[in-house]
Amino acid sequence: MSFQYQQLVINRVLECIHTASKQLNKAFQPPKISFNQRGKIAGCARLQTNELRFNPVLLKDNHQLFLDEVVPHEVCHLIAFSMFGKVRPHGKEWKSLMKVLFDLDGQTYHKMDVKKVAGKQFVYQCECGPVELSIRRHNKVKRGEQQYTCRRCQSILTQTNISNK
Repeated sequence: MSFQYQQLVINRVLECIHTASKQLNKAFQPPKISFNQRGKIAGCARLQTNELRFNPVLLKDNHQLFLDEVVPHEVCHLIAFSMFGKVRPHGKEWKSLMKVLFDLDGQTYHKMDVKKVAGKQFVYQCECGPVELSIRRHNKVKRGEQQYTCRRCQSILTQTNISNK
């Protein structure tokens, strides 16, 4: 992973923290930043430790999207936690901060191509068609720990006999 992309993300995080501090008239501590996020997640905010983690594989292929959307998205999680305490991750406080600070509509999911980082997928079925689940989610279903519903039709996913990869 290019040091150049990492440095761009670090600079953008610091810029977002500065913007938030200035607009909200409150000093926010710069977070610890690492590039060890794995899987299909682009970035992750660890609230209690004031840490941001970014996915180096997705960053390499989507560096402009990281600077424009992923970094402000994750910084807003830290700002929302600092200002309001524990709130819904993509709730009204977070969405409001995204709009006020960065003029962005808070999106919960990114639309990056994740083929490079996706592990084995298991095909499940809902009322509107097939849905792929990761091995982690598949194992939770198999152990009876979790049921998943389709984001579109809200029906419970049931496993088919097909697996991908």
